[in-house]
Formats: sequence, structure tokens, C-alpha cells
Amino acid sequence: MIDPVHLAQALIRRPSVTPDDEGALGLLAGALEPLGFAITALPFAGDGGPRTENLYARIGSEGPVFCFAGHTDVVPPGDLTFWKHDPFDAVIENGILYGRGAVDMKSSIACFAAAVERHLAKGPLKGSIVFLITGDEEGDAINGTPKMLRWLKDKAITFDHCLIGEPSSQVTVGDGLKVGRRGSLNTRVTVEGVQGHVAWPGKAKNPVHALAEFVTRLTATPLDSGTALFDPSTLVFTSVDTGNPTCNLIPAKATGAFNIRFSDAHSFESLKTHLNTAAKAVSDATGCTVSLDFNLSGVADAVGPGPFMDLLDRAVARVTGTTPAHSTGGGTSDGRFIKDLCPVVELGLVNATMHQSDECVPLADIARLTDIYTAILNDYFE
Repeated sequence: MIDPVHLAQALIRRPSVTPDDEGALGLLAGALEPLGFAITALPFAGDGGPRTENLYARIGSEGPVFCFAGHTDVVPPGDLTFWKHDPFDAVIENGILYGRGAVDMKSSIACFAAAVERHLAKGPLKGSIVFLITGDEEGDAINGTPKMLRWLKDKAITFDHCLIGEPSSQVTVGDGLKVGRRGSLNTRVTVEGVQGHVAWPGKAKNPVHALAEFVTRLTATPLDSGTALFDPSTLVFTSVDTGNPTCNLIPAKATGAFNIRFSDAHSFESLKTHLNTAAKAVSDATGCTVSLDFNLSGVADAVGPGPFMDLLDRAVARVTGTTPAHSTGGGTSDGRFIKDLCPVVELGLVNATMHQSDECVPLADIARLTDIYTAILNDYFE
């Protein structure tokens, strides 16, 4: 039987800092092949991104098709002096597994594999199970999941439902399901004015003041008050700059940047209209030129109530004794791409130490997550 702790340790010991694979996907393939999975390696390169190793594995040829999705790449460990143990030694101390990827999300992938083996031990599979695992989730996501999805489309391969092992739990394993993702819009603002001397401000057009007015205009009123599945949208400025080291010079240009995490109350087009309207109002009021450059990294999407969500709630509650909370908060994931193929939900470990030094997970949490995934498969293919 697959021991999810041992498999998690083996994966962590592969220093697969994005986009390097270091044999992590081959290790996973070696665990899945004895179970009967057909393995397809899907390396992709080009389009301005690094070469990325990806894996598509499938057992079964009939429907329904249940997909486990995730990633074996990890973020860099950072300054090693802040780590209690080497981030790639996968040390177990006092019942806790330490290492980069212990939470995000190599342990979850190990739990996927162990749960599948347990389910298959019950009898013939009544459908198909797929693993869709990338090595480019923590990177630019250019040659990872998006290209795997294009490959699937070219081969007319579809899934019915997908579960991603991202760390969705807050305090205890299984206390939360991420049922959707907020949209994310990054915007750069450039304000062009007229340079001048600070002693004669009337002879200049100060882009800093115009930018300040633009910031105030956008942040004075909330974008919305939330919807049934989403918390209120947020708009957060992350940069304001002139590149001006001189205290007696009004600069000719000022720039800024902000991010909007938006609910299903908005679309990309509606947000662009709102922001461009504010930019024009400030331009008209100040005489400066305010221009915007948009970069959309995802739109809002969520899985609403229905049989699939009921199944997940029941399976989790049977293992944990508590029905999980549903959330659309937090960051984004490759679910933003998979949602175009099938309904997708995230369920994984407690996220307290993800991306931190001394990233770690209690062994008991790995056992519980394996039990949850097993219960989901048993119910799904009942």
C-alpha cells in the first residue's frame, strides 16, 4: 500500500523549485503505474516561458471522469538560516513533516495517490480517475496547465469534475472548501503632466497631485458589497512612483500600480469602463493625461450549490464530523484555467505555513486528508 507520508517525503526531497522538475513527476508516475494508470508525459516549451514538465495519468476508459489536479513545483526556500531543517530533507520531528512543498502541495498529491489505491482495493473502478499535474503553477503558468488543457481539447478529452489539492483548510483539515476564485486584474497607471519648478507650481501640471486624486477617487467607494458566493471586491494600490530624486522639481510623469480582486458582480469589461471613467474624470479636472494598462489574470467563477457540492460536504463531514465552510477568498490557482473544462473545487491541508520558512504539516493531517479523499472517491463512484 502507498504510504502517503513516505511518498510526500520522497516528493519533497526532489528540489523542484519552479520551473525545475528534478524528477518529481517521474517519482509520482512510478507510484501510479503499478495501480494501472497510463502515464503520458507532457513537456512544453516556448511562448516566452521556460520548458515545463507536466503529467497526465489516467485509469479507466468510461465515465464519469474524476480529476485530481495540482502541481509538484514549489516556491524557492529563501534564506536557509530561517529554516529549522534543510527544506528538501523532508525531516519528521515530533510527528511533523518539514519541507518546502509539505503543505503546498506535495503532501496533497501523495494523499491523492494513496486514496486512489484504497478506492481501487474496494473493487472494479466504475468510471475513470485522472491526474493532471503541472510543474509550472508557482511560475508564469505558460507551459503548464493551460497547454495541457489545449492538448486535452485537441484529443477531445473531457472531465466531469475536478478536485485540486491546494491548501484550502484554515484551522483543521477539511474545515474549508474553496469553491471558486475571485477575478484578478492588475493595472498600471501613468500620469503625464508638465514639469516645473516647485516655486511656480502654476506654470506646471503636477502629475503627483493628479495621481493622488486618482487613488482617492478609486478607493473612496467600495466596488461592491459582495454577492452570494463572494466577499466584497477589493482594490489595493501597490506602487506609487515618480523616479524623482529632486525636492525642488515637479516631475513630468508619475506612475502607480494596483490590483483588483473582484467578485462575480463584475466582468473585465465593466471594470475597464469604471477605471477608464475615473481616469478621464481626473484628466479633465487636472489637465494631466491619465492612461491605464490592464493585465487580466483571471475572472470570477464559482461552483454553486448542487449534487457535487453536497457529495463533497457529506464525505468531508463523515471523516471530520463537521461540514466544511465554502469560500472564494485567498489567492488564485490553476483552477482558473480548469474551470473552463469542468466544475473545480479546492480541498487540501491547513494553509498556515505555505510559502513560509519551516513549511510543515502534522502527519495526522496527512492521514486525515487521505481519509477525506478516499471518502470522496468512494461516494463519487458509488
